[in-house]
Amino acid sequence: MDTKTVTWTWEYADNLPYLTCSLLADFKHGFFTQQFAPQTPELLTPILNENAQSFRVQQVHGNTVLSTNELIETLSPADGLITNAEHHAVWVASADCTPVLIADRNTGQVAAVHAGWRGTAKRIVPEAIARFQNQGTRLENLLIALGPAISGPVYQVTEAVAAEVGSSLIQNTETSTTESILNALKSLINSPLHPDEKEDRVRLDVRRVNEIQLEQLGVKREQIAIAPYCTYQQPEYFFSYRRSQEKKVQWSGIVSKV
Repeated sequence: MDTKTVTWTWEYADNLPYLTCSLLADFKHGFFTQQFAPQTPELLTPILNENAQSFRVQQVHGNTVLSTNELIETLSPADGLITNAEHHAVWVASADCTPVLIADRNTGQVAAVHAGWRGTAKRIVPEAIARFQNQGTRLENLLIALGPAISGPVYQVTEAVAAEVGSSLIQNTETSTTESILNALKSLINSPLHPDEKEDRVRLDVRRVNEIQLEQLGVKREQIAIAPYCTYQQPEYFFSYRRSQEKKVQWSGIVSKV
């Protein structure tokens, strides 16, 4: 699919809005808005598929990706869920972090990943891709949608945080300094770094970092879609911890069709 043809569409359930991405058109999925709060995945899943079973984890800002058959308790600690069973709905919660929904268009397997800056620094999305490949997925069959999150131009972080995240893209980081990593990031095409007026601060596009990680794996750009929505700048639709300092989340989920 040509990236120019990818569209993000507002769908409605009980007159409440959620987003879908045309890249994942063959899979029941949704990036839900704050209007659905405080509904949980158990209540949201029937909107996507009445016959699906819902799964979620206790998110800990790490890089662990579990399969649904590895869950040993209702809320196992992890930040990604993958399934190869039929009619499994996998979910992640987010506010400013990036919800990532992934599907294998050939096998029908799906995953949901929570990629904040810490998880991105630990390469959680490549970890999820590795789980797909271990289950027989071919890289060219993956479809990856990065949902609403805080956008780079408004996400102020310390230079140290930016370097930690950026080190996930740069080789030989054990010998690199913060300055050298930042300079390497600035040299990238469509750099994930944006300037900030404060000393020792930059603006960081975490979704762009995830996109570069995927490109470095060999995923083609037409297999990746990034939502043109910012949780911080669009309070009418999304919770944002950076904006309000409230621990409120919206959910994103996708249903397998194995």
